[in-house]
Amino acid sequence: MNQVIETLLAHRSIRQLQDKPLTKEQVELIVASAQAASTSSYIQSYSIIGITDPAKKQRLAELAGNQNYVEKNGHFFVFCGDLYRHELAGDMEEKEVIDSIESTEKFMVMLIDTALAAQNAAIAAESLGLGICYIGGIRNQLDEVCELLNTPKRVIPLFGMAVGYPEKITDQKPRLPLAHIYHENEYEQDESVYKQQLEEYNKVISRYYYERTKGKRDDTWTSQIAGMLEKQSRMYMHDFMKKHGLNLK
Repeated sequence: MNQVIETLLAHRSIRQLQDKPLTKEQVELIVASAQAASTSSYIQSYSIIGITDPAKKQRLAELAGNQNYVEKNGHFFVFCGDLYRHELAGDMEEKEVIDSIESTEKFMVMLIDTALAAQNAAIAAESLGLGICYIGGIRNQLDEVCELLNTPKRVIPLFGMAVGYPEKITDQKPRLPLAHIYHENEYEQDESVYKQQLEEYNKVISRYYYERTKGKRDDTWTSQIAGMLEKQSRMYMHDFMKKHGLNLK
């Protein structure tokens, strides 16, 4: 065990952050760490927008579902999938790149690149003693978010990340068992094995919620996830991406 692995294994979302700004050096170090992440074919198909304007943070908090930690934190980063600069590169070099940019493959590359960069940023922040919380809620109303952030076509705000000094360290949620996540040589498709693993995990999660809430909650993982998936959300996303010239082919 080393400090890097200890930092990784200690991760948990921190939603109570001090309203104390990060230093310029901290922000730049986190962004530099994000840029050090692997990127498919050197494409670097993401951008990061730091939100320091209090009015914009307040508006983003509203658009994300009135999550106060979007507004109250040390720094709020918005991670964007970005294929805008690649269209400009095609113009500069007089190459036809639009078919590639509009393909599902490059859309996937953009998503993966952005996620890898963001996770590097998260690890860097946590290694500095800061807390982080990913914010998918900015996708609730993406038209408004794009207007607020003045993003061009082919640039999509994918998620936010609140970073700051923790006010409270919460308990760590137990993850799925390794045997359920890690498959060797081929995918395990025995439903009885799968369901048994999930039943065991349900007991762990139910106990976690019961102890954390002092008996007020004891739901299972499968009931929580099935209930969430039953309620369709952000179903406009396919049309939104097409409107922005992405995932067309």
